[in-house]
Amino acid sequence: EEKSEKMSTNLKYLSLGILVFQTTSLVLTMRYSRTLKEEGPRYLSSTAVVIAELLKILACVLLVYKDSKCNLRTLNRVLHDEILNKPMETLKLAIPSGIYTLQNNLLYVALSNLDAATYQVTYQLKILTTALFSVSMLSKKLGVYQWLSLVILMTGVAFVQWPSDSQATAAKEHSAGLIAVLIACFSSGFAGVYFEKILKETKQSVWIRNIQLGFFGSIFGLMGVYIYDGEQLSKNGFFQGYNKLTWIVVVLQALGGLVIAAVIKYADNILKGFATSLSIILSTLISYFWLQDFVPTSVFFFGAVLVIAATFLYGYDPKPAGNPIKA
Repeated sequence: EEKSEKMSTNLKYLSLGILVFQTTSLVLTMRYSRTLKEEGPRYLSSTAVVIAELLKILACVLLVYKDSKCNLRTLNRVLHDEILNKPMETLKLAIPSGIYTLQNNLLYVALSNLDAATYQVTYQLKILTTALFSVSMLSKKLGVYQWLSLVILMTGVAFVQWPSDSQATAAKEHSAGLIAVLIACFSSGFAGVYFEKILKETKQSVWIRNIQLGFFGSIFGLMGVYIYDGEQLSKNGFFQGYNKLTWIVVVLQALGGLVIAAVIKYADNILKGFATSLSIILSTLISYFWLQDFVPTSVFFFGAVLVIAATFLYGYDPKPAGNPIKA
């Protein structure tokens, strides 16, 4: 028993470490790849979103294959039974998948216009939108601490967005990035809660669900490529401007969803909050020292501290002391 407990603690911290690494590196490499001055056309973020979806499907199929005891016939049957033979179940995922695709595209817009640190902190507003959608769609009850943390979170983000002198010149870019993050927060909150609702209503595995999400995601993504970048595409092809860095961004984005699925499985909310906070701190440091596209002001610093505190407070679950009898 002690061994299994130690194992689960190790898994907890491992998933935590991977989550911190994944969130920080994705934001920074994405920002770097969108601001890098290069010869020739820049890669199309819409195609990167599609490739990430396809990689996610591949990873999930491999995970289902592993669960099927590495038997191809079992894998084939599982995929057939769970996806093709349940068209209505599969179709349910078209909605969150469309929203996730939009969100993934918005993140590129955001990081083309905002520095990594500001983006990271502002994107934490998704805690607020997720909480509000949970209350309205899943009839969840939030405790006093959670409501308090949401107020602190909003205050913190407001401070981080407080315009400094240097931003006045880039106000247009900044507001484009900010709008993209805010829409992404709303879409992330809604899609996340909707996905949770579907997972609770059916007995399908998370991997199967992710394959279905990825399937619709790639279709919506391809539609996006042709609608927005059709002209560019016919000129320079699908993989125009791709380099090693682009591929790193794509792989990190594909892994994102799977890492979060694993973290939800092995870690609790408090650890997730912890990972987020570490990620914000790391992004700020790297943004300042390495990318040199960001100079923290005292107002930003105060806002970031509030956001980190709110993230912890939201996951905090005070254990009732004394009388164990529940009313």
